[in-house]
Amino acid sequence: MVKIDQITLPDFPLLLAPMEDVSDPPFRAVCKDNGADLMYTEFISSEGLIRDAIKSRQKLDIFDYERPVGIQIFGGDEEALALSARIVEAVNPDLLDINFGCPVKKVAMKGAGAGVLKDVDLMVRLTAAVVKSTTLPVTVKTRLGWDDNSKNIEEVAERLQDCGIKALAIHGRTRAQMYKGEADWTLIAKVKNNPRIHIPVFGNGDIDSPQKAADYKNRYGVDGIMIGRAAIGYPWIFREIRHYLNTGELLAPPTLEERVEVARKHLRKSLEWKGPIAGINEMRRHYANYLKGLPNIKEYRNRLVTLKTMEEVEEVLDEVKEKYNGFVIERTAIELINYHEKCPV
Repeated sequence: MVKIDQITLPDFPLLLAPMEDVSDPPFRAVCKDNGADLMYTEFISSEGLIRDAIKSRQKLDIFDYERPVGIQIFGGDEEALALSARIVEAVNPDLLDINFGCPVKKVAMKGAGAGVLKDVDLMVRLTAAVVKSTTLPVTVKTRLGWDDNSKNIEEVAERLQDCGIKALAIHGRTRAQMYKGEADWTLIAKVKNNPRIHIPVFGNGDIDSPQKAADYKNRYGVDGIMIGRAAIGYPWIFREIRHYLNTGELLAPPTLEERVEVARKHLRKSLEWKGPIAGINEMRRHYANYLKGLPNIKEYRNRLVTLKTMEEVEEVLDEVKEKYNGFVIERTAIELINYHEKCPV
């Protein structure tokens, strides 16, 4: 078992990464169904929470079936982060995570997210302010450093642990890399193997198959892995990894029926949480992923992205299920998209 303060997770837990405009409650619901052990919300601006911004406040929505679940905040001001931590505590998540890893220009260039990597002393002050302001377990997600000349993650890990954080998730790239090149897990392993480090260390970056998850588990010795882009449109990645770790065998890819039912549940949760207009509109980007691998599916996809009611969408999904009844979808490689290119922040 792995423990984050008083939170007990299974051996080698699989975490859903906090992804802006992705890790909302509807998406988290289908990931939880498929084996995510710990999930995080989209990141929330500390300034937005303090201003009572509607979008920031809505991101605080968590549900009992998601637990354990963490809320992630970001910002570059000690007082604002501390105050937002107290606001987060009021909705009773299982833990509070600080984002020191978001590479998006609008965040990093304002001295938040990965922008804090340029000033380790500031990172320490921000973390200490949050830890002192809440009774929740505090964790951090970050990157190796700002660029190749400042890969300071070993120092960062020690100093943040000294501040009182209870776990650390590390993405194996610098901010300068964004999502280019291959994630370097060797430095993540150095942090994990540092005799001074006694908190759980989770690796993140490029995990896109059960085989790679098992390989990285054995090669780098981390306490668990955090999965982000590979879960977009493919929440089954969690159950497939867990099955492979337990048995050494690959699960068959999800059937047509499973794909349609996940799309249906995602749609219903989306309408429940976002309302009839936003729920329908924002669900449209997911259909292509859920129906990937079906031949000549373009006609149905084109219809799905124009429909305006849940009933109409459900009818088309039923048509898809009937038309492709018995079709076996072959396994294809998961595409790790650079979702930040379309990130609204």
